[in-house]
Amino acid sequence: MAVTVILELKAKKGTGNDLIKTFANLLPDTRAYDGCISLDFCQNQDDPDTLIAYSQWESKEHYQKYLGWREETGVLGQLIAAIDGDPSIRYFDLTGA
Repeated sequence: MAVTVILELKAKKGTGNDLIKTFANLLPDTRAYDGCISLDFCQNQDDPDTLIAYSQWESKEHYQKYLGWREETGVLGQLIAAIDGDPSIRYFDLTGA
């Protein structure tokens, strides 16, 4: 069953739009990664430094494998350096309701 993954992060003050440009370069590879079904990247209207990636993956394991790949390539470390605090990653299952 597919899993919905919500990644939320806070860019360093005043750098939300710059971080969006970085993600615009990275996300084509994410969308093409094995197990990625869909991905939307959103900016908070009231706080442009708050961003979320709303994605669907074939499984939590597929997403975790993807994160491991991003860590191996050094991209994850670069992104962590560009944000305030820790990112939030949450996993959701569809309920059918």
